[in-house]
Amino acid sequence: MNIRILHCSTSIENYNVCIKEKVVGFSQRGAEPGDLVYIVVNIDKVSLCGARGILGEITDYKPWADSDRYRHCLYLENLEFCTPFDIKRLSDVGGKKWALKYVQSSKPIRDEKARQLLDEVFLKNKQESFYRYIIDEKEDTEQEKSDDIDSVKDEISIMGTFQTINFLNETDEYRGLETLVNQNFHHLFPVYAASKSILITENRMFKTKGLDLDESIAGIRGIPDGILIEFDKKNQNYLKINLIEYECYGEKKTKAAQKSNYFNGHIIPQLMRFASTFSIVTDKSIRERTIEDWVNKIIDYIYFSPEIVEKITTWIREVDKDISEQRIALKLKDLLVEGFKANVRIMLIIDELTGEQNDTIRNVINAFKLENGSAISFIGYTVRLEQKITVLDSKSEYALSVQ
Repeated sequence: MNIRILHCSTSIENYNVCIKEKVVGFSQRGAEPGDLVYIVVNIDKVSLCGARGILGEITDYKPWADSDRYRHCLYLENLEFCTPFDIKRLSDVGGKKWALKYVQSSKPIRDEKARQLLDEVFLKNKQESFYRYIIDEKEDTEQEKSDDIDSVKDEISIMGTFQTINFLNETDEYRGLETLVNQNFHHLFPVYAASKSILITENRMFKTKGLDLDESIAGIRGIPDGILIEFDKKNQNYLKINLIEYECYGEKKTKAAQKSNYFNGHIIPQLMRFASTFSIVTDKSIRERTIEDWVNKIIDYIYFSPEIVEKITTWIREVDKDISEQRIALKLKDLLVEGFKANVRIMLIIDELTGEQNDTIRNVINAFKLENGSAISFIGYTVRLEQKITVLDSKSEYALSVQ
């Protein structure tokens, strides 16, 4: 088991949210399920630890205000609390460079003396409840930073150099964005583990009945490019339904005006139509017929593959370990219906998306409400095609890309 320190810098809010929501976020990959993590925050120039936990499954749940900073998020399990203590005590075993050895980039702590010291101090100060810091009215990010922690700089070793090139278009057999992403989906998005998700790319089965948009003018399709079904035991609905839309400016839309017109005239209306399909803005009888139709087609797709059936059976038994074999399909249908009514998300995968455009789409999609009153959510991913220039060190983690 790896042991790590997750430092929330001076953000008391993020520190409290980690504990309340039982989830942590890292700016880069490395942490794995099963790792033990000590959670730390800087208060008045002192780095204090008040909690630790075991990392659970990878998730895309990011409850922090600055969520875009965190690329790798995992649930927290087996949380324990203590009277906050200063982790600078690690200098007793790590010397002046203790922060570089033990805190930088939440790296695994290999030094057995440091691991033992953390454990002993934590257990000595252990308590039943979490000591929650009250956020000052002044922005916590304005606090002075600790020299020990914030002066530590990451050393970057470059594995190679790459050049960004355009996808040809969305669907080209060899250089299409949708084609290449579907072929590498679970490697590209490890947050959607193959064991906990089902990707359906046979999209022609699913037609929408959403907003009454003039397809001849706007070019709006009534079919999403794919459906991703996620299983999350921690979510009360268990299944999240993602409607995937692939968009690609590619080699044909290179000018700013072309991209802007396409974004406003096609992409946003397209996503609005998908969101409206399961929102209360659509007539209830039409909505229910669409859900029933889609659920039946999803079940047919699942039961066509013994491998997927085995996966689904595992999910259902995690929800109800005593369920009989004969009732699994019925339970699956109930969970899918509930997912469409209470847990729908629009997912855009595109080759170029600014932060402002991402926020615009999110605000538009969040305006569509589901039956339970919650908003349809949105997530956008930018995927680029990179061509190798030179490989310098295949063992390093980072690369430089030029566009």
